[in-house]
Amino acid sequence: MALTPFFFGRDQSVFDPLDRFLEPFDRFPLWDNAPSRQFAQDVSAIASTRVDWLETPEAHIFKADLPGLKKEEVKVQVEDGRTLQISGERKKEELEKKDKWHRVERTQGSFLRRFRLPENAKVDEVKAKVEDGVLTVTVPKIEKPKHEVKPIEISG
Repeated sequence: MALTPFFFGRDQSVFDPLDRFLEPFDRFPLWDNAPSRQFAQDVSAIASTRVDWLETPEAHIFKADLPGLKKEEVKVQVEDGRTLQISGERKKEELEKKDKWHRVERTQGSFLRRFRLPENAKVDEVKAKVEDGVLTVTVPKIEKPKHEVKPIEISG
């Protein structure tokens, strides 16, 4: 007897092996409304908002994938003069009473990410834009004074 159908089933992917073991819990009607499941989805939404931080000679650039969100559903703020905060909410889709979800994998709920900005950040000139589901926040850097060598004339 092959173990592959037992572990993965006919419709399961090799790349999602735990799905087979968690499947029995989906049959409990209380599981869908359990507070712990909602908490897990909320934590997942917060944790799954991935942000890249790139530093160039001119700026700090933050990029976050936020597919399906409008710019009105996202907030970008600078708190306490040094903390960049990106937050928003992906709302749950409403269903008709006759409709039934078979699987919900996209995260929903609120998300929040905070980043402590370095001293060289110009927090008064932060710019943000959303394009093709990607939020880009640009924080310009304060120019360093150029290292200048000034010769001193020696008298005497």
